[in-house]
Amino acid sequence: MDRCFWPSESNSFRLFTPESLAAIEQRIAEKKKQPDKEKEKNQDEGVEEEQLTPQLDLKICKTLPSLYGDIPAELIGEPLEDFDPYYSDHKTFMVINKKRTIFRFTATPALCIFGPFNPVRKAAIKILTNS
Repeated sequence: MDRCFWPSESNSFRLFTPESLAAIEQRIAEKKKQPDKEKEKNQDEGVEEEQLTPQLDLKICKTLPSLYGDIPAELIGEPLEDFDPYYSDHKTFMVINKKRTIFRFTATPALCIFGPFNPVRKAAIKILTNS
């Protein structure tokens, strides 16, 4: 595989922010509007839709592949935007610990109280992912 197609360290790891969550919600809204138009068009043409599947090397509890580079020390244990295209329209974020293990969490409110940016929830995530 050509190295120019590999994700670079500079764009692979981005913090999960309220803007990230808003972008995900916007993609979900666009996807809900699109299928009605596309399904009609595809049924007329007889074309089947291609479904995205999660990347096998980015599964939960697996080690982050070395092709993604070294994770900066300040991002270890912090919520990051998911770089698996399958999750681009799912309300999820990922956390990577010191051993490069991948953890994935939902961005919906936990216990209907704690949003993804709540300090209590952030502390609980740090405790869960601490190796």
